[in-house]
Amino acid sequence: MALGENFRLWLQGIDLTQSENGDNLALLRTLYAAGRQSLPFARLLEGHVDAIQILYRTLGQADRSYLDALLESGASVGVWNADLPGAPLSLINETLSGGKAFASGAGILSHALVTLNAGDKDHVQLLLLDLSKVPPEIDTTWWNVIGMQASETHIVRWNGAISQSDWKVGEPGDYEKEPWFSGGALRFVAVQAGAIAALFDGVRDHLIKTGRDQDVHQTDRLAELYTCADISAALVRQTASCSEDTVETKLARVAHARTVVCDQAERAILLAQQCVGVKSMFRDHPLSDIICNLMVYLRQPAPDAHKQKVGRAAAAGGIQPQL
Repeated sequence: MALGENFRLWLQGIDLTQSENGDNLALLRTLYAAGRQSLPFARLLEGHVDAIQILYRTLGQADRSYLDALLESGASVGVWNADLPGAPLSLINETLSGGKAFASGAGILSHALVTLNAGDKDHVQLLLLDLSKVPPEIDTTWWNVIGMQASETHIVRWNGAISQSDWKVGEPGDYEKEPWFSGGALRFVAVQAGAIAALFDGVRDHLIKTGRDQDVHQTDRLAELYTCADISAALVRQTASCSEDTVETKLARVAHARTVVCDQAERAILLAQQCVGVKSMFRDHPLSDIICNLMVYLRQPAPDAHKQKVGRAAAAGGIQPQL
């Protein structure tokens, strides 16, 4: 089955045009379920959702019809934002040159939403590339990591691809507009929460299979692992349903969810390793992939900055504990 068809099956019944903030609970539950099943797949699904939400938000009605036709044909889309150090993506004299790092889905996606002037918030220009028409060079040797290998996250380069006028999407600065840019992080937090649930599933199954599910120390650890999973899912659900009026408060809550779920995931990894022991580090053990994939996927950009955002909002009274 083509990746785009797989995406469409997972997203059946979800109207992405109505969940631009990434806070639609049905969508988040789908991403959570995907993370519980396979983190590399969920990474690509989340990137596809991100791209489609951006496109629906920025395209005119005629172009939306074109997008609908693309999706109906099974298109799979990703967002490639991180410039290749020393060779940022550029469009000069109608030709595309330079590259992107951390290009998830390189070689398997049909389209990519890429950025020019990445890092310059007010001047970032989005381009939608049909990768069958402007295929990049793909460096698959770079992605030499302990987890998330199956996400096919590679370095991509173009050398003089001829520009098309319909590549440009929206206006400069549209990409990082709030609350969509930071608020959309709740999507990958839901994926991470699903992976924590997968750790719980795997440890429970291992303990039952090995006859250790009545051991008092192991059941204590399993209870704590359940707590990690439950807190993470509850926090995603709570953040999705918050009704604060200000953008700042909303984004502070998403930043809080990011930091707490990351902490819970790191605790869950440790508990899983304590429960299963060295067997969890054997490549053929079901938990090995989950642990390694989650360790890599947790490494999202600027964790300290997001924690500071929470602290500043708390100091200003924008967020406070309540039942």
